[in-house]
Amino acid sequence: MAIALNPAGGNALDPYSHGSQLLTNDLEFSAKVPMKIIPRVSMILALASCLCLNSIVLTTSHAQSLSPDGQTFAHAKESPEIAALMSDSAGAAKRVTVILQLKNGETLSLQNKFLQAGATVRFRFNTLNSMVVDLPQGKLSDIISDDSVSFVSPDRKIKLLSHLTSTTGADNIRQGLSSNGSSYLVDGSGIGIAVLDSGIDVSHQAFISNGRSRILFSKDFTGQGLIKDIYGHGSHVAGEMAGDLNYPDANYTGVAPGASLINLRVLDGEGNGTTSAVLGALDWVLYSRSLYNIRVVNMSLGAAAVDSYLDDPMCKAVRKLVDSGIVVVTAAGNSGKDISGQKIYGAIHSPGIEPSAITVGAANSFQTNQRSDDAVATYSSRGPTRSYWVDNQNQKHFDNILKPEIVAPGNKIISAQASNNYLVTAYPYLGLPLPGPANIKAMTMSGTSMAAPVVAGAAALLLQENPTLTPNLIKAILMYTAQRLPNANSLEQGAGELNIDGAVRLARLVRRDLTGQTPVGTPLLTSPVPSPESRIAGQRFVWGQKVLFGPCIASGGELVLAYQPVYGLGMILSDGIILSDGIILSDGIILSDHNLLSDGIILSDGIILADGIILSDGIIISDGIILGDGFVIGDGIILADHYAEESIVVQGDR
Repeated sequence: MAIALNPAGGNALDPYSHGSQLLTNDLEFSAKVPMKIIPRVSMILALASCLCLNSIVLTTSHAQSLSPDGQTFAHAKESPEIAALMSDSAGAAKRVTVILQLKNGETLSLQNKFLQAGATVRFRFNTLNSMVVDLPQGKLSDIISDDSVSFVSPDRKIKLLSHLTSTTGADNIRQGLSSNGSSYLVDGSGIGIAVLDSGIDVSHQAFISNGRSRILFSKDFTGQGLIKDIYGHGSHVAGEMAGDLNYPDANYTGVAPGASLINLRVLDGEGNGTTSAVLGALDWVLYSRSLYNIRVVNMSLGAAAVDSYLDDPMCKAVRKLVDSGIVVVTAAGNSGKDISGQKIYGAIHSPGIEPSAITVGAANSFQTNQRSDDAVATYSSRGPTRSYWVDNQNQKHFDNILKPEIVAPGNKIISAQASNNYLVTAYPYLGLPLPGPANIKAMTMSGTSMAAPVVAGAAALLLQENPTLTPNLIKAILMYTAQRLPNANSLEQGAGELNIDGAVRLARLVRRDLTGQTPVGTPLLTSPVPSPESRIAGQRFVWGQKVLFGPCIASGGELVLAYQPVYGLGMILSDGIILSDGIILSDGIILSDHNLLSDGIILSDGIILADGIILSDGIIISDGIILGDGFVIGDGIILADHYAEESIVVQGDR
């Protein structure tokens, strides 16, 4: 007997999202929970024991939600910052810029209200059903009251978060074998990767192959009209994904050096940007994806995670891209510790809080190809997500999703150096003393911004080997084959450290005839699953064989042996696991009978998180502090004081 899950898709119910309590990290349960022929009550009790979810709230619509006692709450239509502006009568005449998300498009009623309010529409993102509007602060309530408006949030500031092929196992799988017996290079050829960053140095030799640039298109969304990389971040990121940089005594080749790049500049010369710039770029990708075969988007940037992913405009845009078949990779953030070095939990940035995105934390490889010494970087942001929505009684309901999904090398990474960029000018020691002209230079950087493009490059390799893979299958394969790192819990490392060797080998075996109508339990692979182990740099390790499903973790061979409908388009891996009152929906979405949560959801050393409250000593989660009750980093600009971010990006761990 299989477990029935709740429906997914663009309007899916997310059982963990509204309200919820979460028990986090690695407490191993001795009892396994097989999903076969368990009486309904026993099954509910077993799931409750493993999941430790006492009051997950089932959402009935985006506008209303049910509390555990059945009371209906209205979902606020504005973010906390907008609510504060509306209550500030003294600033009524001040003009503000906001992001309007619409239900079904712009109506005549809304247009009339714009005229009456003296509002100016700055941008329309038609494919995202949203717009950027400038208006007097005192007119916000009039606009929000219109029936066509679903949510309003500020145009938040965005900031970047800031040996690969050997240590990730990419070198192991470079040679592919076609059906006719001929060999080919597994390098991401034919796959387009959109890079949302500070621009790319289009003249750099890392992006030129056989005399031709692999940067197919460039566009600026900052309003500055530039496509070059003044700051120096975007070129480094692009080089990790798809750069080809060789020297007589060194090789700094990226993970997918044959992939094509689409340069979408959303950060300015100081590494700053806005939500509207990112939305503009994502809107362009959604509209233009077929022109350049864009299958992967990398976002090594982030904003304060305040609004629930259900309301956050960047998260909703990311979900649309994923639903269309595009893999979206985001950086987790560099807020894993405070200025004193104390661990912080719950500081995943937006859009990394979006369940459909692959959110990446940073690992420290200590500059060795062997992985036995690898560890999670101290600055890498930890889960769970602490974004929230507010009901009509002013109560906050935290998302509490397990993030990141995976970690990848991100400490002291060497990659392309944009000519005359700000970072090397300000910190000369970041540049490597290499011979030759400016367009072949390299530099070193650290951060989850450097880890994300490694995973984006890996996704391109998987898609080259099997173009039929969906974003959810790619995410599941990357997690299933990852290596668990010692001395790190799942809020720090997710499923483990990226293993490209195992991921590509498994992706090659996935059937290419899967559709949305494929029955649950249909064999997923074309041949028996390979031995779940890899050998990288002479060292053997076993795959972690775990997949994060929103608020819980699943393990077992059936994850890769049998087709699961949550691997399809229009769904997310976290769609439907369990509901608050013990009811399991039975409308045809099935996760077949593998051992779900075979080692349980983790308890982070026995500390229980309950909607912003830590039920232990109130502030400490095991070995760190969790951001509770909507605590926002800085003043709405990620790492606004610059101290923490600069110290991480520039210096990294040892």
